Amino acid sequence: MDWKLLGLSFLAVFVSELGDKSQLAAIALGGSSQSPRAVFFGATAALLLASFLGVILGGGTAHLLPAHLVKTVAAVGFGLMAVRLLWPSSAE
Repeated sequence: MDWKLLGLSFLAVFVSELGDKSQLAAIALGGSSQSPRAVFFGATAALLLASFLGVILGGGTAHLLPAHLVKTVAAVGFGLMAVRLLWPSSAE
């Protein structure tokens, strides 16, 4: 097992999930339910399933498309989202 990759994956997902809508939903459900343990296991199972699907789709995509193209498309997509978030909207 590649421990460095495992640690990097853990850190990337952990940091990206802090303050996420899923964490806020888990906080709200955990605070309002009689069984916070059930909320924990449900939220954990959901994150595991979402991560599993991402890894499977990523592995499949890696076999079909060159990594350079996937990284370029991801970079352009994130760049467009950043510009869109920074661009003042006319509704304000």
